[in-house]
Amino acid sequence: MADFFSGKIALVTGAASGIGKALGEELCRRGAHAIVTDVNIQGVKLCADEICKAGGSAEAMNLDVTDAGAVKRAVEETVTRHGRIDYLFNNAGIAVGADTRDTTLDDWKQVIDVDLWGVIHGIDAAYGIMIDQGFGHIVNTASMAGLMPFPFITSYTASKHAVVGLSLALRAEGRDLGVKFSVVCPGFVETGIFDASKSINIDRGKLIDEIPFAFSPNFTARRILRQVRRNRAVITPTPDGRPIWWIYRTFPWLFSRFFLNMIRDVRKMKIEQPEG
Repeated sequence: MADFFSGKIALVTGAASGIGKALGEELCRRGAHAIVTDVNIQGVKLCADEICKAGGSAEAMNLDVTDAGAVKRAVEETVTRHGRIDYLFNNAGIAVGADTRDTTLDDWKQVIDVDLWGVIHGIDAAYGIMIDQGFGHIVNTASMAGLMPFPFITSYTASKHAVVGLSLALRAEGRDLGVKFSVVCPGFVETGIFDASKSINIDRGKLIDEIPFAFSPNFTARRILRQVRRNRAVITPTPDGRPIWWIYRTFPWLFSRFFLNMIRDVRKMKIEQPEG
């Protein structure tokens, strides 16, 4: 019996590493054809080569999601080559770790350009095409930071909250047009975002050591696709996600205390800058 994703055409952004790479691999393992994209072209070429060597079907594409024109061309090229696009996974993301008082507007812009505008660019490129097709599913990667107010990554948290709201609003709009929307809110996953993220006046090594990297990208990708198949609105693929979200909504005072302790602990890791 063919897998649900067999023969589907899926474009994945941020696919050079982490969840994006795992999604590309898992989609192809299930018989889909994946267009794996990233600003890191060597990374996605390696990803596509590994998929093809394992018997899957994939192609690599260089893509900067902050470039609206490039995203539009990527989607249009996918449709030209394959006749349609079944899935768009808006997965690319970055973060800046810092006490917000130490960040600049450039830091904010860098994160929002990728984490929010990158998603908007993908939607702008694919939504109309999917409406014309009469089908399609856009899956936007947010985070548990899109459901809860995580400090010290405030630009990331703001962007991911926006992605959650955007996805749920479009889910309502797209329903009668044949286009599905889901938003993915993972908990702690071992992804390249932590290694690549900028940190300001904080000992990143110590901070990363405090994060419980409990789940692998491949484990997370399998659980994402299971929920995409069921057309879930909010997908919390890591086992810690939904219970923590429920506790936060039910006992907000408990998390206020937790976040206060977290803020105090992180500020102890602050790197003091020399005067002058």
